Amino acid sequence: MAACALVLCTVVRATGTLPSDGPPSSADPSGTPSAAYPPAPAPSSSYDPAQYAPQVRARARETGVNARLLMAILYNEAYKPHDPGLERAWQRYKPDAAFGIANMHRAAFEEVREGRDFAGRRWEDLADDRDLAVEAEAWYVHDLAARLPADRTAAYTEEELLALGYNTGPAGMLAFARGAAPGDQARSYLERLHENWGRAGKAVGAG
Repeated sequence: MAACALVLCTVVRATGTLPSDGPPSSADPSGTPSAAYPPAPAPSSSYDPAQYAPQVRARARETGVNARLLMAILYNEAYKPHDPGLERAWQRYKPDAAFGIANMHRAAFEEVREGRDFAGRRWEDLADDRDLAVEAEAWYVHDLAARLPADRTAAYTEEELLALGYNTGPAGMLAFARGAAPGDQARSYLERLHENWGRAGKAVGAG
């Protein structure tokens, strides 16, 4: 993925432009910026998930999920450039690519937005609106938690299973909860979660 991003950056430098589907949008479905949450920094290719700690804490409170887990997932998903233009350009080459700082695929966004206050937003908005990306991430983790069985045979914590669910989807999460062994990709995701757990806690003020 890193090599692909470098190729895309080379193309952009050669053309001198960043493809765009329209102006960035930070408004709610009514067209007015939300005043309920702190303003997010402007999207750019220079990205540190810790910049979005206020949004993570706010959305964690709203959804009842672990802020540290949300931040650790953002760190896990920070492996590629998150410049809106680059994301759109890459999506043209790979239509099933994910959008936004939480790397959410279209199907996941379409599912999680139903009945929520961002139901009128588009999946493509995730590239420009990082608070929307955090909001969708938080509700997706919330929905995953609701699917976790109370009795689990695997020796994973709830946070580990939710992170695996974010990476592999609900079916994978439930399989791991029943004792299935994660494949290479899921194991790598879990290892990165452990590596990022400390700085995620520091970013959101968790002990």
